Amino acid sequence: MPLFDSYVMVDWSAAGTPAPRAPQRAKDSIWWAAGLRKRDSFALADLRHARTRAEATGALADLIADLADRGRVLVGFDFAFGYPRGMGAALGLDGLIWRKTWERLGRDLIDGEDNANNRFAVAADINRTCFDGEGPFWGYPPAHEGRYPGLPFRKPTRYGVAYPPERRLADRYASGAKPVWQLAGNGVVGGQVLMGLPAVWRLRTDPRLASVTSIWPFETGLRHDPRPAIVLAELYPSQVRPRLLDGLPKDAAQVATVVEHLAALDRQGRLEPAFAGPPDIGDEDRAAIEREEAWILGLVQANAPVAEPLRFEEAA
Repeated sequence: MPLFDSYVMVDWSAAGTPAPRAPQRAKDSIWWAAGLRKRDSFALADLRHARTRAEATGALADLIADLADRGRVLVGFDFAFGYPRGMGAALGLDGLIWRKTWERLGRDLIDGEDNANNRFAVAADINRTCFDGEGPFWGYPPAHEGRYPGLPFRKPTRYGVAYPPERRLADRYASGAKPVWQLAGNGVVGGQVLMGLPAVWRLRTDPRLASVTSIWPFETGLRHDPRPAIVLAELYPSQVRPRLLDGLPKDAAQVATVVEHLAALDRQGRLEPAFAGPPDIGDEDRAAIEREEAWILGLVQANAPVAEPLRFEEAA
């Protein structure tokens, strides 16, 4: 019996300006796809992009609430849900470290209706007030030289000594995964994490969703919890080879392929093990994942730190 009735995949963006209106031109903007399971069939119910994060957050809340009225929903996001272990302690946090980190970012980050935001300034402030003013966050556009005291242009060297580790445990096992600290450059993810976590928290606390939503693995543990109607999880779309969609950017093709992939895994009974995390994980690593670092859904541990690919053609 499948675990979920619908699946949503979201490709986030930290862009500082609105995306183009035309879908064909909306490369590197926020895209999402939603798929519905109907008995033994699957239908792609929604595929679109948003020009701004504010627009996306509102539309996703509406979509998820509607899907939850029809059954259980799995919602995936393409950015890290946590920072490497030690970040919470550096911020002076204890208890629910992941939640307090998300709430702090939500308070500090300004994200305008036009996508204008202060992510570089927030990162610089964390570097200055919680570390030595030279890391762990780094990177900004060259044209911004001198704007962010405390935020270096080049990568620091003291990860694991003066700063938390450069990578989470999951990032070390996911082939090609980028560190969460880098904020500028090709293919980086640090800005998405900073701008994405407050948005996921707004969805988690939306009055229509709050009582029936859990965040994996922070609120569920490293397992599938059948109780919440809505499960929010971190995904790594590069594990799945996208098929092309005529006239649309790769981002659109990727989110559409991922929801089809999730539905196929679920239909075959292969989705539940994806929530379990590494099979031979130790107690210390498990605690760090469940309290602070998070994990990538479907990423499993082998004998070497590489990802086991979950490819759509294998699950179809």
